[in-house]
Amino acid sequence: MPDAPAISLRPVTAEDAGFLLVVYAGTRLEELALTNWNDEQKAQFCAMQFQAQDSHYRLHYPGMQQFVILDGDTAAGRLYVDHWPNEIRVVDIALLPGHRGRGIGTHLLGGLREQAAAVRKKLSIHVENFNPAKRLYERLGFQRVQDEGVHQLMEWTPA
Repeated sequence: MPDAPAISLRPVTAEDAGFLLVVYAGTRLEELALTNWNDEQKAQFCAMQFQAQDSHYRLHYPGMQQFVILDGDTAAGRLYVDHWPNEIRVVDIALLPGHRGRGIGTHLLGGLREQAAAVRKKLSIHVENFNPAKRLYERLGFQRVQDEGVHQLMEWTPA
């Protein structure tokens, strides 16, 4: 595995809206490659889905913290986290394709596991069944606690 990346977080600002849409679109590349849509149709679909997801998150996770993931000085992705009385929920973690597979997710989830362990809370995340990151969560000790059809609720519990 390569050396640990120089990863940091900064709060999302209004100026990040375009970047966050690009990150979201990057999570849909493989799925959209299966369509016969042109680039404009794909962009419109992603914009519509991004807005729907953002509205859902704001409704169901009103206390979530939103961060831009920085790889050095480069914006590389997003991390949304909500802190509940008995749980820390990873609402969303996504990296641009060029930043995947470099240890960034492992680094961030390791920090969240440390936070959860320090306050004796479980750490949880919903993951779609076909998401390749599911293997990362399993490797880091997350276990499926609920199957919800197209996605699963996975939890990591401190020892």
